[in-house]
Amino acid sequence: MAREDKIREAMRAVGTYNEIFETSIRQLGKAERELSRAEKAWKASGGKLVAELVSKTGQTYTAKDPQWAVVEQMRKDVTALRNQLGLTPTGLNKVRNAQQQSAGSASRMDQLLAAAHDYALDHASEIQADVDAYVSRVLSGEEGACQEIVLACRRYVSDLDTGKWEFRPEPPCEIIGIIETMICHQQGEALDATPMRGKPFLLLPYHKFIVWNIMGFFWPGSNRRRFQECLDFVPRKNIKTTFAASLAFALALYERASGSKVYEVGGALKQALEGFDFLKYNLRRLKVTVDDDPDGLRIIDNNMERSITGDVGDGFVSINALASNPDKQDSFNCNIVIADEAHTYKGPKQYQILKDATKAYTNKLVIIISSGGSNAQGFLAKRVEFCRRILDGTVKDAYAETIFVFIARAPTAENGEVDITNETVLRAASPGWGYSIRPQDMINDAAQAAADPQLRPEFLNKSLNVFTAALRAWFDIEEFRRSDRKYGWTLAELAKLPIRWYGGTDLSKLYDLTAAVTFGHYKGVDIIIPHCWFPRPAAMVKAQQDQIPLFGWKEDGWLDMTNDNTTNHVDVVRWYQQLREQGFRYRVIGHDRKFCREYFVAMKKARFPIRDQPQLFYRKSEGFRYLENSAKRGTLYYLHAEPFEYCVQNVAGVEKTDDAVQYEKIAPELRIDIFDAAVFAACAYLDDMTSKSAVAGAAAGSWFGGEEREGDAD
Repeated sequence: MAREDKIREAMRAVGTYNEIFETSIRQLGKAERELSRAEKAWKASGGKLVAELVSKTGQTYTAKDPQWAVVEQMRKDVTALRNQLGLTPTGLNKVRNAQQQSAGSASRMDQLLAAAHDYALDHASEIQADVDAYVSRVLSGEEGACQEIVLACRRYVSDLDTGKWEFRPEPPCEIIGIIETMICHQQGEALDATPMRGKPFLLLPYHKFIVWNIMGFFWPGSNRRRFQECLDFVPRKNIKTTFAASLAFALALYERASGSKVYEVGGALKQALEGFDFLKYNLRRLKVTVDDDPDGLRIIDNNMERSITGDVGDGFVSINALASNPDKQDSFNCNIVIADEAHTYKGPKQYQILKDATKAYTNKLVIIISSGGSNAQGFLAKRVEFCRRILDGTVKDAYAETIFVFIARAPTAENGEVDITNETVLRAASPGWGYSIRPQDMINDAAQAAADPQLRPEFLNKSLNVFTAALRAWFDIEEFRRSDRKYGWTLAELAKLPIRWYGGTDLSKLYDLTAAVTFGHYKGVDIIIPHCWFPRPAAMVKAQQDQIPLFGWKEDGWLDMTNDNTTNHVDVVRWYQQLREQGFRYRVIGHDRKFCREYFVAMKKARFPIRDQPQLFYRKSEGFRYLENSAKRGTLYYLHAEPFEYCVQNVAGVEKTDDAVQYEKIAPELRIDIFDAAVFAACAYLDDMTSKSAVAGAAAGSWFGGEEREGDAD
């Protein structure tokens, strides 16, 4: 029996056959024969899903095997034709839904959802082709994307190839179908100045890539989605807020059977209302509110509440727009959270409370969607760096598998600078380049920012996703980390080495962070052993207000918390005593006696060689430069201490005419005390080295019978 006859027989069995379908039946028969030949050729070539390809520039990259791509596309074409003829469960449902709609039994929302479902079926192969083409362009370098987007695409290809996850294209196609059939632009213009109000909200390739990932991967053999958190870190005007609102609406409808509750939380209410007003416009345009349908969605928009609620079929939908307020949001219970403009969040508590609100659901999603900011030590900056480590494979824990990461930001040079006059750099940070980002406008803005320094910080923050406080920092923290990773001595091993140790202590604010550092030099390597103290009563407040990871440092053993309102200087003395008992022999310990003379006396009483060391910037500059050069040489080791890294990142400096550096904190709420103590200890080492050299020189002059000449260094 010919394929066409089998198709007709199957259609008669389900009651969908009609002579008007003969053209489609012949197309399906031909497509199935071509698919059979393509599958045989693919299997003969090895049957691989992924292959190593060569880009136009000669670079190799991993992507979908071309023969498998042909087979996959042909399978989609066959499925699409069978859907049209009602020969699949979804196709048969489509026919029956159409019959019900023609009978007038479906509500307006049901009709829209059915149309979105049909759109998803009809455009499934096109959507996947768009995603695959975007991934291919990124990996080949044709897209000109930044390194973080390249890593995201590599992760996607690897996840498909590992077999650890089950990928289902239907859910992301459904989400995209809902957005592209039900949502329209509220305002704006296309690149050719065509008004966009009322035009369908067609997703950009990077939008589809994000939806494809967060909705497509499942735990094998279950309905549990893989990704529960998402970071969408994209510069302004790349269609970010409206995408977040559309995604929230589509997810709410998709999960309506579970009683969907969505919170769109902005740093300020005004920001959250951008997405809320966008949805309100679209729902009224669709005529699915109670104003047009008694069973429609109810919109409340007043000073007390901004919400969209209502029953949809056998489910329920609730969307709320809120300003972030962690003190009043502990009782939240939802399955979808959009954390919009997270750079305004004052601490991790705001995000953690929103994340905890989703614990009652299995298929939940918390999305951070934001551009950059000025605080390089803020919650968002640290979250971005953490997620960057997920992309590059540094963080491989189980929880990392549940976080989807999409970071778009300008690449930086080795010295940390951003070349804002380079079009390649501008394009790398803009996934909407040529769509919502007008290339010439961006180039002009960059030229202005380069020429006018007062415009530069905002341009870097918002248009390139570069945290400008990091640019003001004197040190490149990666230089310190690279140097530190080269060594691995433990504290016990260091105590046994023949090293003369030097100390430096910062006791200027006993009610805040207090720091002490032990410094030594061994076979060309400079060794820093830091420790710090913080009063427990103020720790919780300061950890939240100033975003200092005090409790993490305590767990790691780098910090002690005192129960009083101030740190007792005796605790610092006791730390030095404990190290001495372990085998550390101190040559000199530097301290500015005008800060806590009691400590100076106590150290003398404990028989430590403490020396008065005034905090004069031109003297501290020597220790500063010494540590800087040691890090650049790769000879600095600080036992991988996170508190030291934290303080190093917060150091800003001003170079004087004699190349001396006067350093300070980048911002008032940050701390540099541990780095300060390291500088004191390095100065003590350098002073002692000079003293020993002078003594040795004097002894040599006496040995040869000569007298010290006038003008010799002492």
